[in-house]
Amino acid sequence: MFISTYENKLDKKGRVSVPAPYRSHLSALGYNSVVCYPSFTNSSIEFCPQNRLEKIIESIDTLNPFEENRDIFSTSILANSFQLNFDSEGRVSLTDKLLSHSGVKEKVLFVGQGKTFQMWEPSIFKKFSYNARKKASLKRAELKWKQTN
Repeated sequence: MFISTYENKLDKKGRVSVPAPYRSHLSALGYNSVVCYPSFTNSSIEFCPQNRLEKIIESIDTLNPFEENRDIFSTSILANSFQLNFDSEGRVSLTDKLLSHSGVKEKVLFVGQGKTFQMWEPSIFKKFSYNARKKASLKRAELKWKQTN
């Protein structure tokens, strides 16, 4: 599983070292690469093992081939996905499209999400994380209130 948060530097060639625990997990699954695509809900890049992308494809394939939703999801995820192979030092080369979407320039924050992980520009993630914790606290308070009434 992918947990914790790691900060690394992006080199001048657009390469970044994926955290060793993440590479180790991918290797245990039989992969020397990772699939990624620009998030369509925030400024991050979504990363997942190939088998996770295959599950997404299976879900998309269950949609009616003549409905707009199928094209929407295929285009949003599959048409914008990249398979990135690890080099001998555990780095991947990020495309300009991915870097532009995420706002990453020098530092990269890898954020574990369980079965997937994300890559963020650190200051953007800091704001996102602050707001997420704030919303989680409000949701917790709402749940407590509902349970007592």
